[in-house]
Amino acid sequence: MNDYYAVLGVAHNASQEEIKKAYRRLARKLHPDVNPGVEAEEEFKRVSQAYEVLSDPDKRRSFDRGSDPFASGGGAGFGAGAGFSFSDVMDAFFGAGSAAGTRGPRSRVQRGQDALVRLDIDLSKAVFGSEEELTLDTAVGCSTCGGDGAQPGTGRQTCAICHGVGEIQQVQRSFLGQVMTSRPCVACQGYGSVLSDPCHDCAGDGRVRTRRTIKLKVPAGVDTGTRIQLAGEGEVGPGNGPAGDLYVEIRVAAHETFTRRGDDLHCTVELPMAAAALGTTVKLSTFDGMEDLDIRPGTQSGDVTTLRGLGVTHLRHGGRGDLIVHAAVQTPTRLTEEQEDLLREFAALRGEERPEGRLTPNKGLFGKVRDAFKQK
Repeated sequence: MNDYYAVLGVAHNASQEEIKKAYRRLARKLHPDVNPGVEAEEEFKRVSQAYEVLSDPDKRRSFDRGSDPFASGGGAGFGAGAGFSFSDVMDAFFGAGSAAGTRGPRSRVQRGQDALVRLDIDLSKAVFGSEEELTLDTAVGCSTCGGDGAQPGTGRQTCAICHGVGEIQQVQRSFLGQVMTSRPCVACQGYGSVLSDPCHDCAGDGRVRTRRTIKLKVPAGVDTGTRIQLAGEGEVGPGNGPAGDLYVEIRVAAHETFTRRGDDLHCTVELPMAAAALGTTVKLSTFDGMEDLDIRPGTQSGDVTTLRGLGVTHLRHGGRGDLIVHAAVQTPTRLTEEQEDLLREFAALRGEERPEGRLTPNKGLFGKVRDAFKQK
């Protein structure tokens, strides 16, 4: 009869941990993938057979009393029906816990999902920033069971099917011998414990949905599509796990006066014909208050005046865009007899009683730039 203690190189009073360490060491050395050859393969079978006997308390006691568990089986070894599992080989090469059967029950505590909400704001709040209150319907930890999921006073019980492991093992025969595979326990869903009386408020989930209000600081310069991330303000995870993040997507409402282009604001000012011809100063209402807008003599429709620094705040650096004012010259449509006489007299003085229409050539971009330099 083989001395399995001598095969593994351990004492007769060796602990299970010492036996397992000896087997790992020899398996790494003698495995056919690492050490090919007939002698190494046979030695590997002997080592695997010894480990199967000494790692099983019943077989080890039988061996210590002088019985050989393989005496009637013709010395079945590795690859010929040995009873050890493939997880032992995986342990030998990758360490304990790498095989499927050693993972243990999975945790009930999981991270919550991220949440996305949309916030509508006025253009003025995009210019200067604001502080908003958000009302959310999200999952929070259950205060009744503290996230445990069990009705107070009942607790959890070890699963009777997997005995707290969280997995069910199955043994299949293959060319390697008996290969052990694992799958989550269907009775406890892999948690290793079950609820005899789930919490009446959260039904065992450890969280409930509720409405809450949070404050959000909207930075100046945001635009439609900007997303603000609030870490840890999303959904609380199952088992009162860490909350996900909350993303707030900004949508800026259209303004009745100003149009945004980048960080610049644009508006149009209607001017009477005489004021545009003679020049004047008008009061313009902006987000910063009333501003004096100087209209130079001879202003035409489409001319622009730029008010520096009265636009939208730059989101990621200091300063602001500009306010660009477009002129729209209004031609009077209802004239008194006296006004018509004065206009005819004005036209006569300018020789415009019967003007001829002129087509303006399309000079393109470079032509306009050249003319602008000539005027200077």
